[in-house]
Amino acid sequence: MEIQISIIISILLLFQSSRIISGQQPKVRLSSRTERLALFELRSTLGLRSKDWPRKSDPCSGWSGIKCRNDGRIVEINISGLRRTRLGRLNPQFSVDSLGNFTHLTTFNASGFSLPGSIPNVFGETLNSLEILDLRYSSVIDPIPSLLGNLSNLNQLYLSGNGITGIIPETLGQLSKLSVLDLSQNLITGSIPVSFSSLTNLTSLDLSSNFLAGPIPPSLGTLKSLQFLKLSNNSLSASIPAQLGDLSSLVELDLTTNSLSGSLPMDLKGLRNLKKMMVGDNILDGTLPGNLFTSLNKLQFVVLNHNNLSGPLPDVLWSMPELRFVDVSYNNLTGILPSPRLSDTASARVLNLSNNQFYGNLDSSFASISFIDLSGNYFEGKVADEALLMNSSLTSNCLQNLPSQKSLEDCTFFYTAKGLLFDNFGLPNATQPPKASPSRKKSRKWIFILVGVLGGLCVIALLVLVLVLCLCKRERGVADQTTRSVTNTPPVGGTPGPSGGSKDFSEVGEVFTYEQLLRATGNFSESNLIRHGHSGDLFRAVLEGGTIVVIKRVDIRTMKKESYMVELDLFGRVSHTRLVPFLGHSLGHDNEKLLVYRYMPNGDLSTSLYRKTREDDESLQTLDWITRLKVAIGAAEGLSYLHHECNPPLVHRDVQASSILLDDKFEVRLGSLSEICSQEGDTHQSVITRLLRLPQSSEQGSSGSSAAICAYDVYCFGKVLLELVTGKLGISSSNDATTNEWLEHTLPYISIYEKELVTKILDSSLMVDDDLLEEVWAMAIVAKSCLNPKPSKRPLMRYVLKALENPLKVVREENTGSARLRTTSSRGSWNASVFGSWRHSSSDITSAPGQTATREGAGSSLKHLSTIGSQGSGGGDLSTSNKKPSSDIFPEPSDLPDIERPRAD
Repeated sequence: MEIQISIIISILLLFQSSRIISGQQPKVRLSSRTERLALFELRSTLGLRSKDWPRKSDPCSGWSGIKCRNDGRIVEINISGLRRTRLGRLNPQFSVDSLGNFTHLTTFNASGFSLPGSIPNVFGETLNSLEILDLRYSSVIDPIPSLLGNLSNLNQLYLSGNGITGIIPETLGQLSKLSVLDLSQNLITGSIPVSFSSLTNLTSLDLSSNFLAGPIPPSLGTLKSLQFLKLSNNSLSASIPAQLGDLSSLVELDLTTNSLSGSLPMDLKGLRNLKKMMVGDNILDGTLPGNLFTSLNKLQFVVLNHNNLSGPLPDVLWSMPELRFVDVSYNNLTGILPSPRLSDTASARVLNLSNNQFYGNLDSSFASISFIDLSGNYFEGKVADEALLMNSSLTSNCLQNLPSQKSLEDCTFFYTAKGLLFDNFGLPNATQPPKASPSRKKSRKWIFILVGVLGGLCVIALLVLVLVLCLCKRERGVADQTTRSVTNTPPVGGTPGPSGGSKDFSEVGEVFTYEQLLRATGNFSESNLIRHGHSGDLFRAVLEGGTIVVIKRVDIRTMKKESYMVELDLFGRVSHTRLVPFLGHSLGHDNEKLLVYRYMPNGDLSTSLYRKTREDDESLQTLDWITRLKVAIGAAEGLSYLHHECNPPLVHRDVQASSILLDDKFEVRLGSLSEICSQEGDTHQSVITRLLRLPQSSEQGSSGSSAAICAYDVYCFGKVLLELVTGKLGISSSNDATTNEWLEHTLPYISIYEKELVTKILDSSLMVDDDLLEEVWAMAIVAKSCLNPKPSKRPLMRYVLKALENPLKVVREENTGSARLRTTSSRGSWNASVFGSWRHSSSDITSAPGQTATREGAGSSLKHLSTIGSQGSGGGDLSTSNKKPSSDIFPEPSDLPDIERPRAD
């Protein structure tokens, strides 16, 4: 019997040891009743789903994001990626007071989980064991509590991407064990605390994208362990402290977009491990010290653009072994560029030396660099090397036989002022300027300046005269010119003109072979098909270098031949960051024309508004409000460029959610450009109208089609805005009866007097606080203005853009103590001339479905409306004014039912 018992015990011990060896430790169960109750309280206050934190499971083994020690005490709570219940989404709060019961907690991670409110003091009062606090992109507001300085064991503090205000508390300097501090992308003001010099274990400090001011504390130079210092996009001033050169471990220094002045201190040569130096968009002056870069032999990225740097470019930049990228554009650098001393890595470099004052000749040694931008300088002579022409940008120089160069007068003046010989663009009689005695050199210099100025004025006057004559000639009835758009396409409803098939598009982007793009798409495999477009099929493709692109295949046997030519001509004439980047084309095939665009990782708005988080998950993730507003502003910028910066104005004609492409940072690029044409009627305006660029006032173009005027784009954009507000997909891409019926039902809930009405049409997946709801309300108001049935009453796109950039000014009354919300602004502000009183009509008081008017009777209501209609919008009250109400952004309401209910003041 004893033998049997010993055998059983041996088997059990052997089984237990085998589990330990195989890594299957016994399950740990929560041992603290206090922590269990605290978890359930946290589950309730945060509104977490029972799917993630099931009541009947043990938290240590069955709850997402919960980790326990071997003794059953909780050490990590990670709610990042978890979702709230429906009720929790309706009233999200930063209610985590129960965290004070987790005395052994080392990690709290809520990144990306909405916790609107201020950081509770509980973190600094009881969580002394906390090592990691991650609240990135959690909708946190208000100042950082000074009690966080009590977290003596804190190692990593992430608070970026929130709405934190106030100053950085000095007490954060007490966190002696801190290695990572990230406060970027907030609304923090004040200066960088001097107490940060005590953070001797800090390896990463990111304070970028705030409103910090004052100088950079020299005491930061004592942080010997610091590897990443990011202070960009602030208002820091004064000079760069030389003490930063003591940061021998520093790998990345980012000081871009500040107000730093002075010169680059030579003491920075102590940064022997530095790989990235970015100090662009400041007001640095002086020369670039060559000895500084000699010491920084690990440097890979140098960004010094948009400063006031002068003098020559140090020769050492050509021979640094690790250097990959240099941007010194928009400075006052000058001199003759030496021939690069080539190395094995030279072909991998990208250099931007544009918009400086470099001059001289260019030899073939520059062709070995991957890409070099030399535009906006004064280089002269011929460029015979084809490789250099392919790998460089050489516009706006003084080069021979190349397009888009500076004028002869500009180049002559520049070289003459330096006492140098200019080759006169290869023309004869290029002579060396006569040598003048020292006593007469100054007077001759002024003569040259006077001659140059007078010559320039004469050229300008001649150009203006020629322009006026040409415009007059066109107005006298040259028929083949008055109906042609800027893109050589017939206007809507017009008669097609010449096909333009003989036009040379070889300089528009890169020229690919048909076989190259055939391989890139896998023989146009169905697996690479993105969608069938109305102007061609779109395919995802990978070029030989690994670059992901989108290729449009246009079959001219089934598509209009002009569709691809419109885009080629457009990209050859205009350029803007809000248009989809065009990379090249292949036109050699008889029946198929291929256009190549940059790949947009986030697709278009119609597919990104809601998308699956994972292929195996049926749940959808929606774009947050901040991203939606960013998308709206980006699309408005692109349309404003087409309408107001192109001459003649261009009409997109296909504005919808699928035309709004989104890159990896959700920056907008307008696509679907094959329908673009110039605004109808623009070529029929008078000379004075066209010279002054007066906006169109007619409701239709000359052909009678509303689609050929900018107001048509504004109307379509209004539907896109409603899509962003309501989450209703497909509105912007449809004009059928169902869509119009939906608009008639929805627009009455948009009132300039009652904010809460918009919540009845608000996308239920959006989580917005009261401030964000005001922005939603403002966008809805702008959308309604865009949807006015009268084209002449719709706002211009530049006003729509301004309203979206300042949404709170659309709905908040300024310079008044009351909390009323109206669509006015204070006198003298930018929108006083844009936002006027809404022009009311009797339809304004009709009730929404299920509601009845509770104000005065119909007669008194109309009387009150007429009173408001005569009032101005300049002030913060409703005082009588003789000013005419502006209709730039708030035109007369549409004929659709409305429920505008003015306040009976």
